[in-house]
Amino acid sequence: MSEETQWLAQRFEDHRAHLGAVAYRMLGSASEADDAVQQAWLRLDRADTESVRNLRNWLTAVVAHICLDMLRARKARREDPVGALPTELPAIPADSVDPEEEAVLADSVGLALLVVLDTLTPAERLTFVLHDLFDLPYAELAPILGRTPAAAAQLAARARRRVRGAPLAETDRIADECVVVDAFLRAARSGDFDALIAVLDPDVELHADAVAAPSGHPIRMSGARRVASSALMFSSQAPYTRPALINGHMGLVVAPGGNLNLLLAFTITDHRIATIEIIADPNRIADMSLAVPDET
Repeated sequence: MSEETQWLAQRFEDHRAHLGAVAYRMLGSASEADDAVQQAWLRLDRADTESVRNLRNWLTAVVAHICLDMLRARKARREDPVGALPTELPAIPADSVDPEEEAVLADSVGLALLVVLDTLTPAERLTFVLHDLFDLPYAELAPILGRTPAAAAQLAARARRRVRGAPLAETDRIADECVVVDAFLRAARSGDFDALIAVLDPDVELHADAVAAPSGHPIRMSGARRVASSALMFSSQAPYTRPALINGHMGLVVAPGGNLNLLLAFTITDHRIATIEIIADPNRIADMSLAVPDET
């Protein structure tokens, strides 16, 4: 590797966390975000960057182009992303934003926002993420979209209205589900039988597929006490468990060492868990739309 390539690689690594954060918020999938960042490096390695004055913004624009293409391809396929769970999800580096901006971002990138962003068109999503979350000027956004700065501003305004307005019922639902799922996970981790009973519907049903079941046969059981007892057996996996959106509803993913191998999909009614579906079959997991939040 030449000295110039080594210098360029180091500059790229300096911006990798920022680029990963942009790509994750654009795509809502950690694995796709990693792919987008890697593609950005390949483009940088082949590009003539002598005239580039701001490498961070240049790389942000490259990642945005890549993500926009991926979003358009996804929309054409009419598919939802399946985010493979890595050991660490991309985070905004602490030294890249001032404390006030960091607080705003932390308040803006929860699971509910990922759901809302999926309702936007690719162009709306790009303008909202890059301008409202990462403060990229409209003048630099416009060439990515192939539009004028004024048109980019209109797209951002439309996206902003949709993010702040129409989906409130959806975000409220997800927030309520988060409370229930967090209570379930805390109770399972601590082995608190009574706390598990409190968060389960009296007639709760549990279904586990054949891959998840120790016997190799699907399991079905009902009743809060039986399901709570089963959940206590799950406590050994609780340290490797994180909340996630599974097909648009709150659930849990189990990923020892960052390797996703189990999903718990919940149906929540009246602030209690009515059904639990335990999914370990890789083919079924691949059919699920997953979004795992940053832990920042």
